Amino acid sequence: MSRKLAGNGGARPNGDARPPRSPSTRPEAFWKKVRGRLTRFGQSFWHKVNGYFTRFAKWSAWTTGRPGAFILAVAIVLVWLVTGPMFNFSDTWQLVINTGTTIVTFLMVFLIQNTQNRDMVALQVKLDEIIRCQTGAHNALIGLEDLTDEELEGIHATYMQLAHRAHAALKNGKPDVDSPEVKAMLTTPCPPGKPK
Repeated sequence: MSRKLAGNGGARPNGDARPPRSPSTRPEAFWKKVRGRLTRFGQSFWHKVNGYFTRFAKWSAWTTGRPGAFILAVAIVLVWLVTGPMFNFSDTWQLVINTGTTIVTFLMVFLIQNTQNRDMVALQVKLDEIIRCQTGAHNALIGLEDLTDEELEGIHATYMQLAHRAHAALKNGKPDVDSPEVKAMLTTPCPPGKPK
């Protein structure tokens, strides 16, 4: 008797017989395991793809913003212009630059948008932290970007009124410090002339 037989459902070393292993009799438990494994694989896969894309977007935004990238683009356009007489300024010659610039522009839109989204979120978090740690600051202004347009217009109108009062106070030689209540900011109607 060997361990090999015992592992395959044969006799155990002590002589007891064991029935062979059977697949799970509960298919829902099997599919739950499969879904769990696929979900973990999918999350891991998309996490890796997102990481690669983020690194590529950062690199491409940094690279295309350099003077060398601009010089390369100008050189490509100059080569295209110089080759115009050689191709008799044909439709194919024009199609080359049109197609090339369209493809580059299309792809760069997504890369630039990704970079801007990350930068915007990072900037908002930094501003939220500044608001949070300031004594006397209105914590209701944290996450301001998530408010509706009407709420934003109301708060903007309040701050515009503050700015006008501050300019008037400065002209009269008074201090320009004021702190409106948050409730007043959230209930201020949109200023006239602005669409609601």
